[in-house]
Amino acid sequence: MIIRLIAALACLALAACIVQPPPDTATVPFAAFGTLDNDLAAANQAAWAFAASERTANSPVDAARAAAGVDFLAGELSSNPRWVTLSPLTKQEMLQARVDVRRVLGIAPNARSQVITNALLQFAWLWQAGDQAAAMQALTAPGFTLSPPETFRILANMPFIRSANVASIDAANQMLPSGDGVRRS
Repeated sequence: MIIRLIAALACLALAACIVQPPPDTATVPFAAFGTLDNDLAAANQAAWAFAASERTANSPVDAARAAAGVDFLAGELSSNPRWVTLSPLTKQEMLQARVDVRRVLGIAPNARSQVITNALLQFAWLWQAGDQAAAMQALTAPGFTLSPPETFRILANMPFIRSANVASIDAANQMLPSGDGVRRS
């Protein structure tokens, strides 16, 4: 009887380790990344921006959109049934990219994706519209641990983040209509 109880508890413990909750996922408004397909647009924006740090140099709007894209996709790729055929490795890469981008921007690791994605997109929209004061205020959202000027300096000079580069390129390639869901090395 005791052996059966121990075996049952061991099975339950193992099952608890295997079943993980879905990653924190944000939702974004229609055409938030500039096209009708937010998922593909976010992947393309991030793939372009994180391919070389020169692409976002002195362009905090592009850097903020790319960072928002990574944060959004980290949850979206794992929770949306549309992407069930995407490589599990690519989904894990995107989750790691979220961690790394947040670390660079001084965003708390446990911050809600919805809050972070909203703040970064709001910053980009307001800055592009010419309302710098309101844009900087967006960078005070919960989860941002640096002052708005410090976060802005990083966005204006975003360093190369290898994990974001790899994850976004892999995701963008696999999301294409002709993509086969296989990770390219």
